[in-house]
Amino acid sequence: MTSYHIDQIDQKILAFLVKNARMPFLEIARECGVSGAAIHQRVKRLEANGVITGSRLLVKPQALGLNVCAFISVSLSEANKYPEVIEAFRKISEIVECHFVTGRHALLLKIYCFDHDHLMEILVNTIQKIPYVQSTETMISLDQAIERQVWVKDYQNTSFSREQKKGRE
Repeated sequence: MTSYHIDQIDQKILAFLVKNARMPFLEIARECGVSGAAIHQRVKRLEANGVITGSRLLVKPQALGLNVCAFISVSLSEANKYPEVIEAFRKISEIVECHFVTGRHALLLKIYCFDHDHLMEILVNTIQKIPYVQSTETMISLDQAIERQVWVKDYQNTSFSREQKKGRE
C-alpha cells in the first residue's frame, strides 16, 4: 500500500492555502524557510496524492440574494434507490451539499433559497415529488456561527494512503 506522509512543512503549506488559496508560493516559501520551487513541488505532490483536491472561489450566498439557508433531512421509501434520488438532486441548483447519513433519515441536504416562498416551492414542488422521497424534515438556519475549512495544523505524523483514497472513489 502506497502512503504519503504529511510533514510539518506540508502542514504549514496546507494551513496557509486553507486560509488563502491565492497566497503566492513565494510568500509561503518565505514563511516556511524553503525555496519557491520546493513549495511548488510539494503542492504538486499534495495534489497528486489527493491531499489537495482543488481550490475554488467562495461566493457568499447572501450577496446573490440567497438569504435562506436550510437543512433538509430526507427519508427514502426504498434505500436501494439512493443513486437515482441523488441523480435527481444533482439537477436542483439550490442544493449545495448532500450527505448520506446515519440515523432516522437517509440524506441530509443543505440548500440556499431567496426567501421562504422559494424554499416552499423547492420542497413541495421539486424535492417531495422525486420518486422514492418518502418524507422530509426542514430546519432553517438562523445564523452560521462557524465557517471554516478543515483544520490542518499540528497533525503530527499524519499519513495519507493512496489506497484509502482509491477505495472512496
